[in-house]
Amino acid sequence: MKTVIAAGAIALFAIVAAPVAAQTTPPAAVRNAGNQALAAVLADYETYLRTVDPITAGMEGDRAALAHMPDASRAFEQAQEPVLKGFADRLAAIDPAGLGDDDRLNHAFATYVIQRSRARIPLDTGRIDAFNSEGGPGQGMGYVASVTRIATAADAEAWIARLEAMPKIYADQLANARRGLETGLVQPRSIVENALTLIEPEAALTPATDPLLKPFEALPASIPAAQQATLRERATRAVADGIMPQRREWARFLREDYLPRAPESLGLVHRPGGRELYAYLVRGFTTTELTPDEVHAIGLEEVARIRARMDGEMRAAGWTGDFASFLNFLRTDPQFYVTSREALMEKAAEMAKRADDGLPALFGTLPRLPYGVRPVPREIEANYTTGRYNPGSMENGVAGGYMVNTSSLNQRGLYELPALTLHEAVPGHHLQIALQQEAEDGPYFRRSVDVTAFVEGWGLYSEFLGEEMGFYRTPYERFGRLSYEMWRACRLVSDTGIHWLGWDIEQARACFRDNSALAPLNIETELQRYIGWPGQATAYKIGEIRLRGVRSRAEAELGDRFDVRRFHDALLVDGPLPMALLDERMDRWIAEEKARPAN
Repeated sequence: MKTVIAAGAIALFAIVAAPVAAQTTPPAAVRNAGNQALAAVLADYETYLRTVDPITAGMEGDRAALAHMPDASRAFEQAQEPVLKGFADRLAAIDPAGLGDDDRLNHAFATYVIQRSRARIPLDTGRIDAFNSEGGPGQGMGYVASVTRIATAADAEAWIARLEAMPKIYADQLANARRGLETGLVQPRSIVENALTLIEPEAALTPATDPLLKPFEALPASIPAAQQATLRERATRAVADGIMPQRREWARFLREDYLPRAPESLGLVHRPGGRELYAYLVRGFTTTELTPDEVHAIGLEEVARIRARMDGEMRAAGWTGDFASFLNFLRTDPQFYVTSREALMEKAAEMAKRADDGLPALFGTLPRLPYGVRPVPREIEANYTTGRYNPGSMENGVAGGYMVNTSSLNQRGLYELPALTLHEAVPGHHLQIALQQEAEDGPYFRRSVDVTAFVEGWGLYSEFLGEEMGFYRTPYERFGRLSYEMWRACRLVSDTGIHWLGWDIEQARACFRDNSALAPLNIETELQRYIGWPGQATAYKIGEIRLRGVRSRAEAELGDRFDVRRFHDALLVDGPLPMALLDERMDRWIAEEKARPAN
């Protein structure tokens, strides 16, 4: 699973803004658009996005953005509607029939993204996005701190400006959560309890231990010592006087106001307007028009299909007992577990380097940005998933990060680690997201947009690529790969079961427990993530099914002319797309390949 701003699990910041002035000189990538009216819209839309999302803009090298934070207030979100309507109207005035292929694709994609953003506003999702099982706004800010590098005095001033802006984000998200409590769109009790395990320790931090001050630990020698001392003192004061009181109020609010009123019932189906909201979220995360009932049915079909393959690998491992006893063997036998954090990191690093070795055979274009293998910070590891990817920034000197959870080692089966590594590092999230960031020939919105079905579908497809890479060395590792695929199939079943069909936790738990080798702790952590982040879990399998379908279609139509390296470049280099536009783009590529002279 990738991480963007909010530790991957919290939509911390509403993407909203006041009207923007037209930009007279479009960026180079947009100036290349064949239609000047479209180029002007995309240029103005870029200015808008850079204004409302300074985190992404800063990671792209926008130095001015490094001093700003987004606005998370409801009022600011509502102010987005007329701005987005203006962009939608300008796009609607352009006839797609008169555009070239690339312009037509950009026109359709921008129209889709803007329509999706507008549809979200009346749903007021900030009421449940303010926090979830992985914490609240502080956890997202901790991620921003982790990718902040101070190389100059100007960088230090910019980070201090962000620290000074953070109390408003806490206050805005508190207001969002309070509004949810007042209107009945609330997180259930289990999510509040999980959030408190992170938010209460955060409220007890001191400046000496605060992760927000880590960027000041090693300032460059080019900043005089006296100035360094002044900068550190200002940063410390911003945290102590502005942020710490807000943290304490967040913890108090959740503990004293929210928790006593949080319901035991889990899903959105039990909340006012919850069915409408969940149907919207499923459409958005899958980038399709699938209904929750259709997603649930696909999940059940995938569970049955994958289970048959798992039975085959179980027999290949020499197991003569039943499926349940094999799962118990995998979950308990010491051969599948390490006994130190360092040993798990070494295993993950070896696998990541071996994955690097297999890339040139499958990809013609590789990203410039490298990645590192890092442990999940101990202050957040308790509620964190087994692994995750943190995007980097070439412009700011930050490598991508394959994050490995080194806690609860008896729950981290080594048979799952190969699939996890391929998903989070390469050829999964790092390769795809870094290429997306480096797609300088396309418009900015395509480098910064979140298309979860494509991104997470690619991560799951990358686990499948491990078979072609010869990456899985034993039946146990191949079973672990299938167990991870089963995990994503059970997500379709359980996420829709919880939020659409009204399942309780035991009904949702059963699919993972009975059909996958996931450790009990991982199952519980994942279930809490699905409960607190409705719909996101449906993206993985839906996206992967479509990606593998596109590949099967290309292989069938191109026959001996199919080149997997060219295919993957066509999929990735220009950035992710919603599923319908992906089909359109890849059908065009297949036709182009057919017309290309044979070598």
